[in-house]
Amino acid sequence: MESARSVPSFVQLAAHPVRWQLMTTLSGSDHRVREMVSLIGEPQNLISYHLRLLRDGGLVRATRSSFDGRDSYYHLDLDRCTEMLAGAGAALHPALGRTLVPPVPIPGPAPAQVLFVCTGNSARSAIAEALLRRRTDGGVEAISAGTRPKPDMHPNTVRVLREEFGIDIADRRPRHLDTLAGRRFGTVVTLCDKAREVCPEFGDDDTRRIHWSIPDPAAAGGSDEDTYPAFRASATEIDTRIRYLIEALTAPARPARP
Repeated sequence: MESARSVPSFVQLAAHPVRWQLMTTLSGSDHRVREMVSLIGEPQNLISYHLRLLRDGGLVRATRSSFDGRDSYYHLDLDRCTEMLAGAGAALHPALGRTLVPPVPIPGPAPAQVLFVCTGNSARSAIAEALLRRRTDGGVEAISAGTRPKPDMHPNTVRVLREEFGIDIADRRPRHLDTLAGRRFGTVVTLCDKAREVCPEFGDDDTRRIHWSIPDPAAAGGSDEDTYPAFRASATEIDTRIRYLIEALTAPARPARP
């Protein structure tokens, strides 16, 4: 009989019921430990133990909360999951080692409506809006706003979208979240830990609430040239998450989570 070491690492990590629940929970939104304790119904020490194993295995990452520095948000690395799933499939049969086909624009006469929210609407949420519009070619109605919008777009937001993705938002100005009061959105994505704490309800119980804990690329300070690498890294991460969001928009909405 083959030893357990011959079993692909993804299978070993995902096979445990608690770890599978954690991965399933984090596949839709970033969460803090106490939220996962409530959602999964297991004690905190057990949740923390299995999260550590998933982090050691490269499937889960943690970022310090910008709202409360004593807390962290956990994120499932879907690209890494894709790679490891392909590797596990190839270990079973070469024909099963194919990677997933990239998402395609959503068809249909009624486009999904997605709202992206951060604090200033001058970087993260604006980048997400632009990238979702581009990747779905108008198949999704994307909009973004800020809880405390800046007067203007950050120059590096304009630059990274133009240089890395060929998108021009030079004439775009940040929007206040209050201007969207009364509107309904099928999906609301917060990209800022602080904005998550104050973001109002949009829609009803069927609205999909998602949180992406992405640090503010301008927070480190310094010149625009100094912070540009952080903007490029943030845009790359947001683009990765957008690709998987497009697939999720076609799936049935999950119950609202804390």
